[in-house]
Amino acid sequence: MTNVSLDFTQILGFQSAREVYGKKLVELGAERKDIVVLTADLLASNKLGEFQMAFPDRFFNVGVAEANMMGIAAGLALEGWVPFVSTFATFASMRACEQVRTDIAYVNLSVKIIATMSGVSGGAAGPTHSGIEDMGIMRGMPNMTVIAPSDPLQMTQFVEEALEVPGPVYIRLGRGDDPVIYHDQKIEIGKAIVAREGSDVTIVACGTVMRDALEARQQLENDGVSVRVLDVHTVKPIDTEAVVAAAKETGHVVTVEDHLTTGGLGSAVAEVLAESGTSCRFKRLGIPDTFPIIGEPHELFHYYGYDAEGISDTVKQILK
Repeated sequence: MTNVSLDFTQILGFQSAREVYGKKLVELGAERKDIVVLTADLLASNKLGEFQMAFPDRFFNVGVAEANMMGIAAGLALEGWVPFVSTFATFASMRACEQVRTDIAYVNLSVKIIATMSGVSGGAAGPTHSGIEDMGIMRGMPNMTVIAPSDPLQMTQFVEEALEVPGPVYIRLGRGDDPVIYHDQKIEIGKAIVAREGSDVTIVACGTVMRDALEARQQLENDGVSVRVLDVHTVKPIDTEAVVAAAKETGHVVTVEDHLTTGGLGSAVAEVLAESGTSCRFKRLGIPDTFPIIGEPHELFHYYGYDAEGISDTVKQILK
């Protein structure tokens, strides 16, 4: 766990984790001849055009048939290939749920699922395109590793790390325009990052809401509140030691996620605290038990109270 600095500048010409992922696949594809890429008619959205051009014989667009795509990926994995499968989070986790569970997770195959448009990052497209249940669904599957990167540059390492995981891996990304948070930060699947030290309260976050968590922390610091920010990028297997230590050392924990408050990061942290017998003031922020309204991501973050302002207000409430 490393304390790191925040930098909202764009570097290397990348604007989103999707673009970083697409370029990294090209690099790895040149090094490893066993990598294949599949998409469900989302070549442009998932930034896979460069891989298709570089390795056309190892690129497969199966059309709008996500369940078939997962079955094809399973078959390729059984033949020794390492498939990277890309589609929207809601389709990977629900439309193709049975195939992911039975064809991939049950057999513990090395299929890497890269899910974009997670949470309400595609909120303007409405509830059908909101991936708000995916972490809960994927976290419930045995053998599945679940990751929600908060930084586009982390993707270069997560993709490589995923290759070393013998079983399936689910990585959820947002839409784009992600800030660069970490520089020269070595990441490890299953090991949380202390993005900021603090002693009064811990904000536990993952994925695209890390920007808001850090902004909330800055606001609270101005009011004299010492805030620890814990980046739990790996929701499964979760870093139990880091979560318990944060709760014991700060006494207050607020989880933040672009996901339903049930089933995802908040539920995982609650399970850790309950099973360890750790006592603390605890609050989950995210989408409540409802289908989200239509709107842009920043509007929905604010509406449901998990933007920087909402996080800050919640922290102040639990500290009273």
